[in-house]
Amino acid sequence: MIGILIVAHGSLADSLVECATHVLGQRPRGLATLDFTGHADPDERQKALQARLAELAALNDRAGDGILVLTDIYGATPSNTLCRLLEPAHIEGVSGVNLPMLLKALNYRETLALPQLVERIVEGGRNSINHISETMCHAATGR
Repeated sequence: MIGILIVAHGSLADSLVECATHVLGQRPRGLATLDFTGHADPDERQKALQARLAELAALNDRAGDGILVLTDIYGATPSNTLCRLLEPAHIEGVSGVNLPMLLKALNYRETLALPQLVERIVEGGRNSINHISETMCHAATGR
């Protein structure tokens, strides 16, 4: 099973896990968060991220499945901190995390390899952004 770590500003990571837990009916295992608040030292943040990655790796059922790290904004502290720790096909990162992306990652992490999971959730994240028009509302609700 691929481990999933959400790294974001404020309490966004914890909030996304809370929402996913609500939708799925229970907190998924192998899912962790790291919230960046305030103005901590970059080295301290990197150490915290390394520690979370090590925790997830230790919980991983199948050695070598890897870890997917989801961040909120590309180019901001969470993704910049991750950039120093990426390991292709073992520790991969995707920015722009949203709830549909997280749910897709949770649903496919046991059946896809990490590189394919990255492709699937990026596509799913993009496809979940829609303008809610009258036509779409009618199609979804019949109104």
